Parts: sequence; structure tokens; C-alpha cells
Amino acid sequence: MGGKLVFGVTVGVAVAACVVATVVVGRRVKSRSKWKRVVGVLEELEATCDTPVRRLRQVVDAMAVEMHAGLASEGGSKLKMLLTYVDNLPNGSEKGTFYALDLGGTNFRVLRVHLGGQRSLTLKHDVERQPIPQNLMTGTREGLFDFIASSLKEFVEKTDDPDELAPRRKELGFTFSFPVKQTSASSGVLIKWTKGFSIEDMVGRDAAESLQQAIDKIGLDMRVSVLINDTVGTLAVGHYQDPDTVAAVIIGTGTNACYVERTDAIIKCQGLCTTSGSMVINMEWGNFWSSHLPRTTYDIDLDADSPNPSDQGFEKMISGMYLGDIVRRVILRISQESDVFGPASTRLSMPFKLRTPMMAAMHEDSSLELTEVARIFEDILEITDIPLKVRKLVVKICDIVTRRAARLAAAGIVGILKKIGRDGTSGIAGGRSRADVKLRRTVVAIEGGLYTSYTIFREYLHEALVEILGEDIAPHVILKPTEDGSGIGAALLAASYSSYDTDANLL
Repeated sequence: MGGKLVFGVTVGVAVAACVVATVVVGRRVKSRSKWKRVVGVLEELEATCDTPVRRLRQVVDAMAVEMHAGLASEGGSKLKMLLTYVDNLPNGSEKGTFYALDLGGTNFRVLRVHLGGQRSLTLKHDVERQPIPQNLMTGTREGLFDFIASSLKEFVEKTDDPDELAPRRKELGFTFSFPVKQTSASSGVLIKWTKGFSIEDMVGRDAAESLQQAIDKIGLDMRVSVLINDTVGTLAVGHYQDPDTVAAVIIGTGTNACYVERTDAIIKCQGLCTTSGSMVINMEWGNFWSSHLPRTTYDIDLDADSPNPSDQGFEKMISGMYLGDIVRRVILRISQESDVFGPASTRLSMPFKLRTPMMAAMHEDSSLELTEVARIFEDILEITDIPLKVRKLVVKICDIVTRRAARLAAAGIVGILKKIGRDGTSGIAGGRSRADVKLRRTVVAIEGGLYTSYTIFREYLHEALVEILGEDIAPHVILKPTEDGSGIGAALLAASYSSYDTDANLL
């Protein structure tokens, strides 16, 4: 009887051990299967975001072709290639005190810049920021510009030097960062409002003229010399600091580029004549599109969910407004495929809940335990207790999305250089090598937090630039960070277009 009992207990223990082993093995198999699905999503992302140099050169060629098409006819390309009528960039010889007004959102800034007639990397300037009352953003044209002119007058009276000799009419550069149809360097008609503004009687009216009328009404002796956007201002700062600057790129929340073009290449405006033989072209390159761009299902879904589907395709792949949300969409897909992020979080389903600065902070987390990744997931997405290997997965996702963006931005820059013959391939024929081509130093002014503040993004962009151009050409192309093109750049252009100083030139 005792033996049977012992035997029964032994069998029972063995059966229980088998059950436990089966459960453990089952969990391991399930876990492996779950992780395999996660890895599959990651591998698919990596493959569809791949940007080998061959593909980047195809993007370069496509950018140059679209630039030609946009210059040939209105609507000939997704690139608008807008004429700015700016043919007179600052060269460092400008003297005097000039003003700038930067209106591009719910705040505006007024600046006063002092120029001493010698090129300088730092410029003495005063600046003041003012919020725009909500009611003025949806009121009347007169109400908005009267308020701005009044603030401008207060700023001038507060900052003016009473001992300044030879008082003369003050000159102002106006940065107006809304869609405008430019009609001259100092005039442009508002096409539509964005960024929360909705002033009906302003649409179709000249922005510079509206400001000038308000300035005249309050008796301020000031002339609106130029009307520009922030990209053109960035080019002005770059050219002021370095005469080899031929283009400007902004890569921040949004993205755009402009460059100096020969007037005889602007076919859609035949007979266009400028003193310098050149003009700054505002590309509006955020709307660039090509079948060579590596588009993923996440990009397609993001575009479909956006307020402007089928527009700004390039911007949606490379700018700070969108990169964080692409990463969020990948993480959401993984959470739907497996439970590696734990219980479902409603925040993960909220568009733009994960902003690009947060994505960059996770990507650049150098701690052994990736504590910043864990903190952001907990604070922003309400997801806790993520295992270390899953945190590493998140960093990898950030890396794939950022690397693609930076490399595509580099291809866009080289596309501009190719169009104007500054990529080292111009004139190569008959078996000549790249080294035989006379290389000119070429500077691209660059602004925007994605480039200036996101180290890994900047490194990937530079790396791609070298890959595309080649090691013999790349050293001749310099990307030079600038500061405050929308403010200081506008004042510099006011100096270029001053009625008192006409020495500035383009090249």
C-alpha cells in the first residue's frame, strides 16, 4: 500500500512537472513568436526606409528636373519655384540702422539692427516680441496692421538714439510668413491665411502696402523696403556673412529652400531683367515629390490623416512637424501586433502625441538603461515598465526614421547644387574625371532646430552629403548654420534695398 502511495505521488509530481515544463515552453514559444512579429515590423520599416546612395542620386536628379520644370511654366511642377524679385543681397558694405518686422504666427517681433559697413558674424541688434490679441487674428485688415504699426512706433521711440546724426526716413524689412504671390521685392498679395489667422478682407491684398498704410496713418516716418519669407532672410544673413553663399535651407518644424538663379533660366518670365542678372527663387520645396522617395505605409496613413493630403510630401518625410508622429505610428503598429509595450495606451493612438523633440531625446539617450526613453514613455504615452530590449527597439525606430529624413534632406540640397552647376558634375564630358573640373567654394546657409539642435540628424545629413558628392567634391560644399534669418535677414535686406545705400550685390 505504502509503495503504491509513493509511486502515485511520484507520478503526480512528474505529471505536474511536465505540465509546468509545457507551460514554460509554451510561453517561451509564444514569447519568441511575439518577438518575431515585432522584429518583422522593424525589418519591414528598415527596408522601406532604405536610402542607399544610388537612390539618393535618383532623388537629386528628380529635384533638379522638377526645378527646371517649375521655372519653365506656372504649374509645371509640384515645386512652385516662386519669384521673389530679390536680386540684391547684402554684401557687408551696408551702413546704418535698419528695422525688421517678423510676422509668422500668434506673435510678431520687431528688430533694430546696426550695420557698420564691414562684414561681421555678429550684429548688434535690439528685439522685442509681442503677442497678437486673438480678436485681431480674425478681425479686420485695418485692425491687425494698426496694432502692429502702433507697437512698431513704440519700439522705435524706445530704442532710437537721440544723438544719431543725419536723421532720415527709417527703412524696414517685412518678413510675412504666409502664402504670398510676390509682385516685386517690396510687394506681394496674400493668397490665404494659415496658423489660426482668418481676416477675410486681407486675402488678395498687398501685405506690404497694408503695413505701409498703417505706418503712415500714425505718422511714423518709415518705408517698407522689402517683403520676404524666412528662407530668403536666411539666405540674406548667409550672404552677408559669406559671399560664396548661393542657397539657404530651413529644416525645423517645417522646411523650405531658396537659391540664387540666373534670370535667363527663369523661362516662365521671359524678358525678365535684373541689374545683377540673377534672382532669388523661393522653391517651396516641402511640396517636392518623386517616385524615388522611399515612402512607407506610415507615410501614406499620415498624409491621408493630415489637413492637406497629397501636399507637402517632402516636408512630411523630413521635417520636425512629422518625424515624431511617424515614430508614434510605428510603435502603435507594434503594440497592435504584440503586447511588448504592455496594456494598450489610448495616448499612443493620439496623432502628434509624440513630438519630434521627445523623439530626438529618446534617440540621443546615452544612459545604459535608456532611462530617458522610459521617462518619455511614462510621461507622454502613459506606458510604464518597458523592458530594456524594448527600449532599445524604440531607439532603433527613431534612428531609422531620422536617418531617412536627414539623408533625403541632403539629397535635396545636392539637387539644388546640381541645378546651378555646383555639384562638381558640370561640364564633365569626353572622359574627364571629376578631379579635372574646376571646383568653386559653395556655401549653403542652413537654419532650423532639426539641423542645429539634433546632433544625430546633422551627422547623418553630412554623411549623406559626402556619399552623394564624393570625397573629392564634398570639401568644397559648406553647410553654414545661420541665426534669425526671419528677423536679422529682413533688416539686412532693408539695407540692401535702402534708398541711401545701393552698393550691395548678388555675386
